[in-house]
Amino acid sequence: MTLTDAKRSLHTAMLARRGALSQEERRVAAAGLLATLRRERPIEAATVVSGFWPIKDEIDIRPLMAELHDKGCRLALPVVQGRGLPLLFRAWSPGDPLEAGVFGTLQPSAQCQTLEPDALLVPLLACDAEGWRLGYGGGFYDRTLLGLRARRKVTAVGVGFDSQIVPEVPHGPDDQRLDWMLTDRRASAFV
Repeated sequence: MTLTDAKRSLHTAMLARRGALSQEERRVAAAGLLATLRRERPIEAATVVSGFWPIKDEIDIRPLMAELHDKGCRLALPVVQGRGLPLLFRAWSPGDPLEAGVFGTLQPSAQCQTLEPDALLVPLLACDAEGWRLGYGGGFYDRTLLGLRARRKVTAVGVGFDSQIVPEVPHGPDDQRLDWMLTDRRASAFV
């Protein structure tokens, strides 16, 4: 099986696993995610943090972003610039208006300040105990992390449901490892 086939197979399985969660499980998970952040503190206060606006059946990180904002973090949301390009991050605060982006995302308008994050909350389909992440397949976060890490230290925090942790995520030379995994039940730092 090729790397692409292995990723595609896991991608399909994880979409089904995440899609099977009930609304109540999702509500409880969002509260659990916030509790894990408060207990483990993978992100220091007074830093620029890129979040993401949850789409489809991703875990709702909006309460987590509001908490970070209340603790003094500046927030940003990602903007897809185009195929093969890294993400751009624009300033955002809870309550700010958003506009439609690609892939069903919402993003700050072009008039918002561009920021470079110190920490990124990264969406995922799966993560393993080594910090390897399976995303949606566009490579946007991998390209972005590679560029940011070439310039300075940044912290990549994968965010998802605890059920998205798997024994092994297939990965290749272009994939970037996470520094942390934050779920509704635990946080794990990867060395």
